[in-house]
Amino acid sequence: MAQIFAYIAHKNGVVEDSAAELAVAAKKIDAAAQVTAIVTGSGSTLDSACQGAAKLYAQVWKVDNAALAYPNGEVVRKALAKIVPAGSILLVPHDTFGMDMAPGLSIKLDAAYAADIVGLDGLDGATLKAVRQEFAGMAHTHVAIDTAKGAVLTLRPGSFQPDGAGASGSVTDKSGDAGDLSAKRRFLQVVEAETGDVDITKADVLVSVGRGIEDAENISIAQELADAMGAVVSCSRPIVDAKWLEKARQVGTSGKTVKPKVYMAMGISGSFQHLGGIKGSPFIVAVNKNPKAPIFQVADVGIVENILEFMPAMTEKLG
Repeated sequence: MAQIFAYIAHKNGVVEDSAAELAVAAKKIDAAAQVTAIVTGSGSTLDSACQGAAKLYAQVWKVDNAALAYPNGEVVRKALAKIVPAGSILLVPHDTFGMDMAPGLSIKLDAAYAADIVGLDGLDGATLKAVRQEFAGMAHTHVAIDTAKGAVLTLRPGSFQPDGAGASGSVTDKSGDAGDLSAKRRFLQVVEAETGDVDITKADVLVSVGRGIEDAENISIAQELADAMGAVVSCSRPIVDAKWLEKARQVGTSGKTVKPKVYMAMGISGSFQHLGGIKGSPFIVAVNKNPKAPIFQVADVGIVENILEFMPAMTEKLG
């Protein structure tokens, strides 16, 4: 039986959606394994996050230290290197924090490392079969990971759908086992993203546009569709970089985190940076003229079509 741990991301005492996704992924690795959640932080928000994790995992390890009040990859890496047993499999969300923390941790644990996993086939002895995406999602690679000495794996958010299973777990304080958590870098401040005229984080329906919109003048086509749907227009990073829409409308790890009920991805390829900003398992409709676009891997409905033809047609139907 594999010994599996999941690193739980949280904010203001609330665990991220990835916590439930990691629980599902762990069962795909070994259905019989008892998975332990590890939650780091400080003070009352950490206690709240641990209680949230205990609803998903039978066992939760709490690591409380003032140095962990902000998720500093260098500090968390030192703590996990102390408390994660040798030979274990550790699951981490593949976000900006996970990309910072996980590779170095695998070295400290002398464990295998695999990043941006979107699929798992389970253990065969000490070999774990996983699916990764390469070349911005244009190709899938099937890899065999030797977990004999353990493994650190980052999993793409949204790739493992929560199954709704609950738990009533216990919380164990492992703070004393974390050792010295001094670091060469330290947290200074949080710089809040600029606010725009529309708050996309509050919208139930988003019409989100990417490179497929082709020109700034075509944004009005998306706006017409959004008006017909009672939705709000959002976008991927290239649209902001081109200055066609303001930063406040960007969805992604470097933009806003959204939790709509319906997400219309128009001409968006579906990079993990973009998908990392979509939480809450919305109903995703993807329209893209490239049939191999990664967005189709997570979409509930996928349509291969030019959005400049699709959006006006849909707007007309809704009218």
